[in-house]
Amino acid sequence: MLFIDLILQGLIQGSIYALIAVGLTLVYGLLRILHVAHAGLFTLGAYLGVLLMNQTNSLILSFTISMFLVGLLGVAIYIFCYKPMLEKPPYVALIASIGLFISMEEIYRMVFGAMGVSYKNPPFQDVINLSSLHLKSAEIVTMLVALVLISALSIFTTKTRVGISWRATVTQPQIAESFGINVEKVRYGNFFIGSMLAGAGGVMVGILNNLVEPTMGGVPSYKALAIIVLGGLGNVKGTLIASVLLGVVESFGTIYLGSLLDRDAIAFAFLIIVLMIKPQGLFGSKR
Repeated sequence: MLFIDLILQGLIQGSIYALIAVGLTLVYGLLRILHVAHAGLFTLGAYLGVLLMNQTNSLILSFTISMFLVGLLGVAIYIFCYKPMLEKPPYVALIASIGLFISMEEIYRMVFGAMGVSYKNPPFQDVINLSSLHLKSAEIVTMLVALVLISALSIFTTKTRVGISWRATVTQPQIAESFGINVEKVRYGNFFIGSMLAGAGGVMVGILNNLVEPTMGGVPSYKALAIIVLGGLGNVKGTLIASVLLGVVESFGTIYLGSLLDRDAIAFAFLIIVLMIKPQGLFGSKR
């Protein structure tokens, strides 16, 4: 039963990683930018979720508005930060993104305080007993939210005309543009959807921990970077698998290697081992 419990904990953690990392890999796939400030959007989603929920007492309303506002801010970041740098070397955008992320953390600290905020009436805190397994409702809801949102993204990109145009722009932007696809609109959509997913991840982590802090995006920022490298840069399917795989590895590692390494060290030890064997990541192609 311990094995199943660890798998479930890995899936829960992997669901959160997936919500964050998919948006990151979407941006990298389209613009070849390592969007570190994506983790700042994750934190903003968590703050909006708890503040709106405490004001409205409606989880659906706070969740929806949080995702939408974070999506808009993601588009604004593209327009005002990355768009003027598209012709510059990639490290320029990377440095700007790191600076933006640090600035966002400081703004959150000044606006919301350094001690963090919590839900007045945290939702989904009851425990569901399944034989000898004990799961919080919030953990189950987190997995369901990730499954629904990523499934919706998959349907959008494979079954709709707009989504197919989007995929074409990611793989062959010049050819897509020659067929009349508005690349700029695709970029807006890319940042909007990717940022919304990060916002959703932030709301769910806020509910799971019942605590939102200015620095809560720190660990996800480098974990998500590790995941998109592990999955193969720009590979959405690889990123999803890597997210779940890393969550499961961490879950087992904390039990069997916890006396030697902490959770984050286990994750990066796993990443280093994989990259020593496959430098292009698990699902990346050799360049």
